[in-house]
Amino acid sequence: MKNTTHHNTDVVIIGSGAAGLSLALSLANHCKVTVISKGALKEGSTLYAQGGIAAVFDKKNDSIESHVEDTLAAGAGLCDRDAVHYTASNAKNCLRWLIEQGVPFDMEVDSKGKERFHLTREGGHSHRRILHAADATGKAVQTTLISQVQLHPKINILEQYNAIDLIKDKHGDSGDIKGVYVYNRKADRVESISAKFVALATGGASKVYLYTSNPDVSSGDGIAMAWRAGCRVANMEFNQFHPTSLYHPELQNFLITEAMRGEGALLKRPDGTRFMPDFDEREELAPRDVVARAIDYEMKRLGANCVYLDISHKDKEFIIEHFPTIYAKCLSVGLDITKEPIPVVPAAHYTCGGVMTDFNGRTDIDNLYAIGEVAYTGLHGANRMASNSLLECIVFAHAAAKDILAKIDKRPEPSTLPDWDESRVSDSDEEVVITHNWHELRLFMWDYVGIVRSTKRLERALRRVELLQQEIHDYYANFRVSNNLLELRNLVQVAELIIRSALERKESRGLHYTIDFPDMAENPTPTVLSPTK
Repeated sequence: MKNTTHHNTDVVIIGSGAAGLSLALSLANHCKVTVISKGALKEGSTLYAQGGIAAVFDKKNDSIESHVEDTLAAGAGLCDRDAVHYTASNAKNCLRWLIEQGVPFDMEVDSKGKERFHLTREGGHSHRRILHAADATGKAVQTTLISQVQLHPKINILEQYNAIDLIKDKHGDSGDIKGVYVYNRKADRVESISAKFVALATGGASKVYLYTSNPDVSSGDGIAMAWRAGCRVANMEFNQFHPTSLYHPELQNFLITEAMRGEGALLKRPDGTRFMPDFDEREELAPRDVVARAIDYEMKRLGANCVYLDISHKDKEFIIEHFPTIYAKCLSVGLDITKEPIPVVPAAHYTCGGVMTDFNGRTDIDNLYAIGEVAYTGLHGANRMASNSLLECIVFAHAAAKDILAKIDKRPEPSTLPDWDESRVSDSDEEVVITHNWHELRLFMWDYVGIVRSTKRLERALRRVELLQQEIHDYYANFRVSNNLLELRNLVQVAELIIRSALERKESRGLHYTIDFPDMAENPTPTVLSPTK
């Protein structure tokens, strides 16, 4: 069977979060744009981002250089200073663009009766510089951008579509990108999209772990597709574990925002005593890697299922005003955070590495861009600082849009795409294989490639992932594609990249901690992996 549907556009954007939708809106007045969304348009990590977006609005007490230095400190010596400065310098203008789109950031009235943005503080930040919309900033950003995208006549939205693989033009040494194969989940068929430019905005890969704060769509698709096409990846060993995910059987994957610790919440052992002062002078406001390891250590030392985050010493009105989403969500399962502490555990949260790009979002392959969590820009280093992630999405979306528009008139129409051929595959009668492999992968990644690692654990994980890759390769070659098969194929590829990167780093730094090399190296460099050509 061959594909029956072909789409043509100027720019195809794979992903519908903050990065993808910001890029679409920045391009659409000048060219045709198609946005691919694997699930519903709103479903992605942006929707669930609780904290906020960092930018210097208080010039009297704060500065861009302070934002830069805080980010560099959180990144544990592996950030690219130029990338950090570029991002921080463009932060305010990008936030103003979001405000123009209609994002309702919280306001307050100062002592002179003048209205201004309410700025909060999160871990790693030395000043209050976080713009937020209560404790649901991501939802405010996502819903606002969706409303603008849906109104734009030159943006075509394809929901319930999985990107399968990038299609390269085989001219020259490496070729460039001329389109993408996609799986139409509703019609159960493969289609193709030709485009002058392709942008990956697919988010991260935290679904590779058993416990994650991310939605189901975070399966590393863009990273895996770019790797298969010939792009380098960097710093894949640095997967951030959010320290405080709610520990409750009825509310899995629900984050307790870092802003709560910024507003005075305290981490406690089951007996009610604090432990962060024993680990870091910044206590609850230490960077996420420090806090996550401290929680992991205490849980293992005590044999505890969780620790507790307590903000009940604050006024009830203050808690409900600042954290209405968390208050309501916890109350729905009988937990009143104004009276009792919140049980929390770490969960895989953010992929700090990704597809290598320059400051315009350009990858190693001509006309292929990567923006947002899928990309490695040099901003995050060995640990992402809170509220720099949505910022990175907006800053590099605007940069990529500017670069694309400067070239789009000179770019010829893509040549005819080859048909997708399913003539030698059949429907699978062994879906249990996918389910079993999926569970096995996420379990051994959690056990062997989690918050604390060792060379023996990593080698054990690599052997298992290589076996899974062979099984999945054989399965992929013989059966028609499905959503679960495509995601598993990508997750196994990303898992291999994470493990190989972790084995290459012979030190402990930021989010990568190994008991075999507990100290930091003197002259660290990013871990760069290059695919076999």
